[in-house]
Amino acid sequence: MSREGRGIVVSILKNFWDSLKPRQFRGTLVGEDHYGTKYYEITGEGRQRKERYFVPLTKEEFDQEIPSEWESWLRGRRVTPPTKEEILKNYQLMVSKKENATELDLKHKGAAKIEQEKQATGFHSFPVYEEYKDDPLNKK
Repeated sequence: MSREGRGIVVSILKNFWDSLKPRQFRGTLVGEDHYGTKYYEITGEGRQRKERYFVPLTKEEFDQEIPSEWESWLRGRRVTPPTKEEILKNYQLMVSKKENATELDLKHKGAAKIEQEKQATGFHSFPVYEEYKDDPLNKK
């Protein structure tokens, strides 16, 4: 009986001692994005979840932009890391959407009006379209 109690105390002290030792996280390199950020994954027998982290190109810039595909992998929303082809396809889609939005703005407003709005700050920088100016609830 006393042997079991002693085993628990020894186990607690051993865990406490191990917690004081510095830990070295060595993950396997999973991929890299076009910014130069490297993404790692730590797997092990005692782990319930895979731990994922990234190391930016410059070590001090942890507030840099992360592609959405990599961010979803880091947060565990996707199982497999993104491929370069997938990232390139999504990037091309993003560029085409920006071009379409610019064309729509030019169609509705004109180039001079867009330049004025870019220089404006605050509330007035929001786009205003003629067909949405009338408020049917606030007629006087």
